Amino acid sequence: MSTQNKLGATLWRIADDLRGAMNADDFRDYMLSFLFLRYLSDHYETAARKELGPDYPAAPTEDMQKAGVFTPLQIWYKENSDDIAAFEELMRKRVHYVIKPDYLWGHIAALARTQSSDLLNTLDEGLTYIEKKSFDRAFQGLFSEINLYSEKLGRSYAERNAKLVIIIQRIAEGIGQLPADSDALGDAYEYLIGQFAAGSGKKAGEFYTPQLVSNILSDIVVLDSQNPAAGKRQRLERVLDITCGSGSLLLNVRKHMARTGGIGKIYGQEKNITTYNLARMNMLLHGVKDTEFDIHHGDSLLNDWELLNEQNPAKKMEFDAIVANPPFSYRWEPTETLGQDFRFKGYGLAPKSAADFAFLLHGFHFLSAEGTMAIILPHGVLFRGGAEASIRRKLLKDGNIDTVIGLPANLFFSTGIPVCILVLKKCKQFDDVLFINASEQYEKGKRQNFLNEKHIEKIVDTYRERPDKEDRYARRVSMEEIEQNDYNLNISRYVSTATAEEEVKLDEVHQQLVNIGKDIAAATARHNAFLQELGLPLI
Repeated sequence: MSTQNKLGATLWRIADDLRGAMNADDFRDYMLSFLFLRYLSDHYETAARKELGPDYPAAPTEDMQKAGVFTPLQIWYKENSDDIAAFEELMRKRVHYVIKPDYLWGHIAALARTQSSDLLNTLDEGLTYIEKKSFDRAFQGLFSEINLYSEKLGRSYAERNAKLVIIIQRIAEGIGQLPADSDALGDAYEYLIGQFAAGSGKKAGEFYTPQLVSNILSDIVVLDSQNPAAGKRQRLERVLDITCGSGSLLLNVRKHMARTGGIGKIYGQEKNITTYNLARMNMLLHGVKDTEFDIHHGDSLLNDWELLNEQNPAKKMEFDAIVANPPFSYRWEPTETLGQDFRFKGYGLAPKSAADFAFLLHGFHFLSAEGTMAIILPHGVLFRGGAEASIRRKLLKDGNIDTVIGLPANLFFSTGIPVCILVLKKCKQFDDVLFINASEQYEKGKRQNFLNEKHIEKIVDTYRERPDKEDRYARRVSMEEIEQNDYNLNISRYVSTATAEEEVKLDEVHQQLVNIGKDIAAATARHNAFLQELGLPLI
């Protein structure tokens, strides 16, 4: 079992201690926040050790620990009070944040280990400090989903403190052997998000895209938009996820670009406050500096992010890559005002019953001329009529839909329906549409289906190479044929996975029946000969 899986199994066992009063979703917020604090602390102490060099103190002695000193930085602060301000200013330049020694994970874990009655107060002060004063820009509300004074932890301060002692003791034991580097902790964090998503059922659709599905979108948007066969772009200046959830998709794109020129900055928007906080923690925990990302808490459909609300087309923010996994067929309230919105004007509004195209058009508006957008949507967007048919027709006539990819059913925690990936471009090289029907390519699981690496590789390779035709899997379809089908993009119209029935040749079948009749007659004659010799009645 991998380190991440061992950690996950340990932390799931910890969750059992809380099940009486706290459900898995509530526990997730505590668990992921404490893991985040551990990462910030380890990263900070490593940087401090490097900056202070030989002046960095040794670990506290047993006598020091009895006096309440549990980390080397607590010793340094006591011995160098006049230099604290200069040190913290230096740390803000180096790691972009500061954590006071009393709020480091080592100190919090030690308070739990010694069953200190001060744990709750110290932890509350520490989380508040990180939100408001730790970083160069405030991360207000970062821990807003954690209520340390919740009755789910206990009715009195003493009961709540005692419960936190148990939780943090167990968590400290569980992650004690985990390496402090961002890759290991980041991977463990992603593992836990996935585990909590699996346990949350339909709620998980709000914040989690299965990792291998995420890989498809990431692999596609990092390729050269005009000539995917040429490979990855050298650099992406700006990447956007309009419904970023926990930020996994953005981090996946960043990971895919790590070996080339990287990404200038990543941007995300998330409406749900819990997952918005998860996204910000996830960024920092994966080593993304606070200056390298911008996550906004707000509603993409209303476009309430000032950054994206520039009315002047010449000044609008544009992105080299856009990824999205919006909530499927989300009900929304289209208004006359939105009908004149610069994102939807010229296309029309998506119907009230399904905001799928509203999400698509919102993201597409901000795509750069050389950019690529990949969005996960329900199959209905490919063939539904009414307003959606009009939007689909305009996107096709304008040459903006590049590729349609059909995925298997039951891949997501939130729904069992099959979904598709639409790849869009403002300017594209090809005047046809590539259809990839990957609906039959998957591994069956107990509760849901899975894509393996070979399935992912085949999809991405097909997108990259863009073959004219591959039986029962892919085909380039001309705009003339799509127009003849009234701009219906139902994948099975163009690439069917059905196997053709073997042609029946009637003359051959007739001859086979004649031959069978002759064989029956010959066998009956032989049998009657034996019966006659035995003096028995013939048949």
